[in-house]
Amino acid sequence: MNKLLIVGTVAFDAIETPFGKTDKILGGAATYIGLSASFFNVQSAIVSVVGDDFPQEYLDLLTSRNIDISGLEVVKGGKTFFWSGRYHNDLNSRDTLDTQLNVLADFQPKVPQDYKNADIVMLGNLHPLVQSSVLDQMETQPKLTVLDTMNFWMDCALPELLDVIKRVDVITINDEEARQLSGEYSLVKAAAKIHTMGPKYVVIKKGEHGALIFHNKEVFFAPALPLEEVFDPTGAGDTFAGGFAGYLTQTENISFENMKNGIIHGSNLASFCVEKFGTERMVDLEKEEVVSRLQQFKSLTQFDIEL
Repeated sequence: MNKLLIVGTVAFDAIETPFGKTDKILGGAATYIGLSASFFNVQSAIVSVVGDDFPQEYLDLLTSRNIDISGLEVVKGGKTFFWSGRYHNDLNSRDTLDTQLNVLADFQPKVPQDYKNADIVMLGNLHPLVQSSVLDQMETQPKLTVLDTMNFWMDCALPELLDVIKRVDVITINDEEARQLSGEYSLVKAAAKIHTMGPKYVVIKKGEHGALIFHNKEVFFAPALPLEEVFDPTGAGDTFAGGFAGYLTQTENISFENMKNGIIHGSNLASFCVEKFGTERMVDLEKEEVVSRLQQFKSLTQFDIEL
């Protein structure tokens, strides 16, 4: 099996949406990426950090999904990263109520020896210096490096972010972040500008409106599946990234044509993530459901245009 190295937060979240609220539940970018990628035939490992308040049952959940957690540091006496947020009625905007970095504040990532030759590296949302540190530890050049980031790092660590963006093949960001990073309102112009920063492929996520991937002058658009109920968008972008990276790792094909398939697989998995709070839906999800919904995506997107 091919190897996927996942870097990102493993965390506690407390979420409030118009449909209800949760106490502390399992969250974090690396968690969503790992759970999503576990639906593919790959070997994956998470590089992250938690405190000793992190329940054993959550660690067992990750290992039960064939995720190597030897790179997940547990700090004795430490507290796990915590984020709390409240979503507005449209679910596209949210307010951060509380962020406690805790053990993440001093995190020094350590890539497991077995994954220093990973085929694909998925750099989940974290401080750009942590992302760079992981790339520095790789002993062989990955076939593909994918970076996810957010506006917070554009605001407070832009030089470091630009340094790591130079080193990656694919960047995944949402439309608002693409506009901020590029200074362009048109997403076509934004992608072209971001290309000049280093990445060969620019993936722009548009939430319920799907995702775009740009490569030179080529563009592909994948819609999001129209859903009857959306309970919680937390982690949907990370789930998308995990599906994208997991599919590419399994297929060993990093061509633009195959990335189109990766976008569909990522969108498919993200459509499940939003149906319940936090990681709950991804934990209960069955492979048969994933395949069935892929058929829905196919019928949604494929038809012959009569000219």
